[in-house]
Amino acid sequence: MTLDCNPPHTFKGLEDLAQWVWDNLKRIEQEFNLGRDAYYLKELHEEPPKPRTGMVVLADGTDWNPGGTGAGFYGYYGAAWHKLG
Repeated sequence: MTLDCNPPHTFKGLEDLAQWVWDNLKRIEQEFNLGRDAYYLKELHEEPPKPRTGMVVLADGTDWNPGGTGAGFYGYYGAAWHKLG
């Protein structure tokens, strides 16, 4: 997931910088508090380099086929990938 924030630019002074930081922190706060209607996962063609408990990914099922169960959504827990649904 990516969060669209305003890219930094040349600031005329400390007040401009402070306003830019404030605006972007407010945007991040809104994302955490309000969320989104949908989340989109990039289809992966290989296992992430450092899987961690709680990760959810979308495997392509061809180049990367966790457990030989085909394309789909997988969750990582118990030191293994498990197909979700």
